[in-house]
Amino acid sequence: MEQLSWTGSLSGLNFIFFLVIALLALMIVIQIVASYVTVSGTRAVNADGTLAADSGASGFIGVIVTYLFYSAVALVLAYLVLGVFMGTRAGIIGGMSRQFLPVWIALIATFALSITFKRKLGLYGKLFDSTVGMIGFAIVMFWVFTGIFGGVFDMLTTHDSLSQVSGMKNKLPGTPLARAEENDFQWFLLGGDNLARDVFSRLIKGSWVVVQIAPLATLFAFMVGITLGLPAGYYGGRLDTILSFLANLILAFPVILLFYLLVTPEIVLTGIPNYMAAFLFVFPLVFVGILLNSRYYTQPTFRTPLLVVVLGVMAWLYLSLISTDGAIVDAVTYRIPGLPNAIDLFNIDAGILVVFVSVVFVNSPTVFRIVRGLALDIKTRDYVAAAQTRGEGPWYIMLWEILPNARGPLIVDFCLRIGYTTILLGTLGFFGLGLESESPDWGSTINSGRRLLSLYPHAALAPAVALLSLVLGLNLLADGLREESLRD
Repeated sequence: MEQLSWTGSLSGLNFIFFLVIALLALMIVIQIVASYVTVSGTRAVNADGTLAADSGASGFIGVIVTYLFYSAVALVLAYLVLGVFMGTRAGIIGGMSRQFLPVWIALIATFALSITFKRKLGLYGKLFDSTVGMIGFAIVMFWVFTGIFGGVFDMLTTHDSLSQVSGMKNKLPGTPLARAEENDFQWFLLGGDNLARDVFSRLIKGSWVVVQIAPLATLFAFMVGITLGLPAGYYGGRLDTILSFLANLILAFPVILLFYLLVTPEIVLTGIPNYMAAFLFVFPLVFVGILLNSRYYTQPTFRTPLLVVVLGVMAWLYLSLISTDGAIVDAVTYRIPGLPNAIDLFNIDAGILVVFVSVVFVNSPTVFRIVRGLALDIKTRDYVAAAQTRGEGPWYIMLWEILPNARGPLIVDFCLRIGYTTILLGTLGFFGLGLESESPDWGSTINSGRRLLSLYPHAALAPAVALLSLVLGLNLLADGLREESLRD
């Protein structure tokens, strides 16, 4: 087998692609320089009150930049589409493009359905009116589908992410396997790392670690922040003072030092992370219980069975989440029993649990302050006063009057905070905190590849680019949501 090049039979497109990229970069520089030149006169205004497009040289440069950008996007799509049909004949890019075929199909189906029914999907549907939002959404969903298809169904990986293949240590991308069997994939598409493991397969498996932890940890942090931030902002007084002091106390503590403390073996053995999990993970139950009770308080015949069923299922999930091998805490000198293994739905790895708890604990105070500030502002609005006049209870007002009107900033912050959490997970993995050393998460992979970065950069660059792209996608998605929410 021969060494794969990056584009294989599509190498004829390389000159055109690099020419377009060079011209695009040049025109962007010219556009930036031209923006500092004072232009006399004023821009025309459209009938709807928006500014018309620039005319003259500035407008001409903007048109060129737009066309060059779309040309670059079209060429990238050409590489990917042709790569799906040609496979490794289109080089490394073609091989990866074909491996990602389930992801492409899922993305196309998601966009087709979303655009078709976007007028019925609220703020999510309006996201598809924003170019920036659609680009961000596409990048984020690419990694979500990659994590699902690669981590859960194992449809994307070419080799086992932990297996060491003889002769593949620190091999460059596209290196063929020396003694590959007939059913084996013949190449390491992104090369081998310093332990002769396939970088591409580890990249895919690592995406599932991020997709699992980052959104869920952010969601739990929001449950804690909303449940505590709403009463703090609405009631004020001593409750607000106490909760704000505790939030500021946590925020004042150095984050990395806090993580070091939480993942220290001596601290883990005391069961402190398990106690923190038991405390923090109960907030979704509290939030949902108060939410449903306040909404259906005047309908007890419907409210009571609903609460029993919903909270019963959530309590089962909660106990399954904090129970591991039949124990909530299994310290050296004592043991607190949890759910029996027969009804325990899942066991979370101790390292992942510590990381999960750490991320929720660090993010909750920031969410609390955002929610508290929004509640302080919105509680002065007329519709809140009208609800108070109708005799609505405080929690009904907080959850069904204030919270829905704060959803715009909270949704945007949720997307941004998933990005922060992704970076945080990468940082923890890089420092070897919480997760196992052989874990394929991107931070650990970057750390293991950095030792030979000057000689074999591919092992560290691949997960670094993946981490960068996911955070970029989340930021673009947040910008798109902010843009659309401001139009409401």
